[in-house]
Amino acid sequence: MSEKIKIAILTVSDRSSAGEREDLSGPAIRDALGEIDHEVIWYGVVPDDPDQIKNTLLELADKKRADVVLTTGGTGLSPRDHTPEATLAAGERNVPGIAEMLRARSGELTPHAMLSRGVSVTRGATLIVNFPGSPKACRECTEFLIPALPHAVRVLRGEVTDCGKESADGEKASHL
Repeated sequence: MSEKIKIAILTVSDRSSAGEREDLSGPAIRDALGEIDHEVIWYGVVPDDPDQIKNTLLELADKKRADVVLTTGGTGLSPRDHTPEATLAAGERNVPGIAEMLRARSGELTPHAMLSRGVSVTRGATLIVNFPGSPKACRECTEFLIPALPHAVRVLRGEVTDCGKESADGEKASHL
């Protein structure tokens, strides 16, 4: 990969954005990224407001040029959970396999995973992925996603253009 993966982390929480509760989920994502070649270029917290979530995602993709935006929170069944809808409104293309895989892998650990409404989309060359709001789920989902992240970023950057052939670094570039 030609450069580090530029990652933005967005926590969606009414209480954390109001300063009533410390955000533990955003830092859990950052810590779980481990040793992949990355740089966290932005981290922030917004309330469960659909317009504010969407506008933040647009800024992170269009202006900050994040390769990946990982969101946490607002993916459940509560009437205040708007992250999936805001993400779909900001996205250009749906990437259902990521959300499906996260729910399937998480479902091996807890039956509550089936209640997650998280989605994954692209906007331009940015991949946006919704995680649940708990720090434990954020750590797990980050670990599940990491193996596919470098390849996804290379494809979105245009570094891999012919699936099934090797890229310049010798990595087999195959996917569905």
